[in-house]
Amino acid sequence: MSRADLARETGLTRVTVSDLVADLIADDLIADIGPRPGVRVGKPATLVTIAEDAPVAIAIDLTDDTRFSGAVVDLHGTVLHRDDAPFATGDAAIDAVAHLTGRLIEAAPRRALGIGIGTPGIVSPEGHILQAPNLGWEGVRLSQLITDRTGLPVSVGNDANVAAVAECSFGAGDDAGLVMITIGQGVGGGICVDGTLVTGPLLSAGEIGHVVVDPDGQACACGNRGCLETFLSAPALRAATDDASLRRAGHYLGSILTPIVTTLGIADVVLHGPTDLLEGPVLDAARETLARQTLPFVARSIRIRLIAHDDLVLTGAAALVRFRELGVV
Repeated sequence: MSRADLARETGLTRVTVSDLVADLIADDLIADIGPRPGVRVGKPATLVTIAEDAPVAIAIDLTDDTRFSGAVVDLHGTVLHRDDAPFATGDAAIDAVAHLTGRLIEAAPRRALGIGIGTPGIVSPEGHILQAPNLGWEGVRLSQLITDRTGLPVSVGNDANVAAVAECSFGAGDDAGLVMITIGQGVGGGICVDGTLVTGPLLSAGEIGHVVVDPDGQACACGNRGCLETFLSAPALRAATDDASLRRAGHYLGSILTPIVTTLGIADVVLHGPTDLLEGPVLDAARETLARQTLPFVARSIRIRLIAHDDLVLTGAAALVRFRELGVV
């Protein structure tokens, strides 16, 4: 956009916008990219955009059941460098995240603007982990702990919520209505309606992994028995010995999804996890169950799809930093 465009968009005066743009250029956050294309009467407007050499974001993804993933991501969402750490729980997981972020900060080619973390569990707006059973966390002030160790501002979000926002912002997601299901060490869910992330007053909207589907089932990390994630998590799917077990997991998923998509009128359901485990019996059974349990019109309109975008939570975590630090959606 040009400085005049920015003035019209923000309602600020052109003088104020020019001063702010000068400050942002001095901070290497934005850059002039030349005149607007096309032939116009008078002097062509000079456009500005996010600078190619702007500060970067440090992004962390704690979704997987075997490793913690991290990356240095520029403000355009491009991954510049990767690193990872072995999966851990409790205090060891906090140490692993701190060490991983430290290595990424050292590897960053430019100044780091902040750290974004996508984590399973219920997360407060302040970045406190209220409960994350699979990581052994309860009442963990993760944002503050990592800030204390790195000196950088830290933005923490539920991994499924972060993935839902990333799919709507950068992917093929329908931001009018989307359900994102993340499948890794556990099972989480994120919901977007009319372009807005739904969290609810308990901050637990979408937490379908701990809905009990078989009261006589296996013990779950949350303390209940037979939760959905005891059937659908990546470790549970890997342990399944036959197609019948995989189809049962898909049936339970379809049964949980049916009231959500029907009540909210959502047509786009995205499964984000190991596609080798989810393709075939799991996905087929989920689709068949949902089709049987809802109106034919609704069933015909809903698509349940897999995405193999391994960087979805990472780019979403970087977007958290971009929004929290710069106000850029």
